[in-house]
Amino acid sequence: MQYSGITDVFFDLDHTLWDFDRNSGLAFQRVFQKHKIELPLADFLKVYEPINLQYWKKYREDRVSKEELRRGRLTETFATFKLKFPLETIDSLAHCYIEELPVDNHLFMGAIEILEYLSPKYKLHIITNGFEEVQHLKLQNSGIKQYFNTVTTSEETGLKKPHPVIFETALTKAAVNSKSSIMIGDSFEADILGAKNAGMHTLFFNYRKENVSTASFAINELSEIKNHL
Repeated sequence: MQYSGITDVFFDLDHTLWDFDRNSGLAFQRVFQKHKIELPLADFLKVYEPINLQYWKKYREDRVSKEELRRGRLTETFATFKLKFPLETIDSLAHCYIEELPVDNHLFMGAIEILEYLSPKYKLHIITNGFEEVQHLKLQNSGIKQYFNTVTTSEETGLKKPHPVIFETALTKAAVNSKSSIMIGDSFEADILGAKNAGMHTLFFNYRKENVSTASFAINELSEIKNHL
């Protein structure tokens, strides 16, 4: 289906355009080297990635703070391997990881091509739950910042997706109404349900091939956006 009447396209950043898992793995590789962590990286990441997603869900729901997220995801992962570090070490690892995260900036396959395709036709924007200090670096360092008219972060608004206020804030910044806008993201709960509740059109980037019951349109690759816009 081709959407009609759309003037503005809003993207999530992490796991939608910016390949978070790949870049995160490379960041942890350097963190482990610097801090001499003797643990196979592949084993660590296999455990860490689902724990990280769980902590981000808790963070969206205001059940953990930013500090608790950064500490908890590491502490729980290391505990799986019977490893326990002092809180000072965990904080040092967490800080080092945040510094290293924007260094590598691999994008999902087709990201640049789809932004090149969309940018002459629509105004493009970012809505992200990621941390303010890191997200702008990711956009800059990955070479895609110039495609976006506005960037709205959860830290800026004080509320996280799926809360409608973050979408309403983004729409106000973009000076566009919800009916002329579409949200594209990988989190069905945060991006799709949140945007729907704000009155926006949606396109679910289901690259994980999750089994979700939805009337929303879904894509498995970014290139498929051309089928809808």
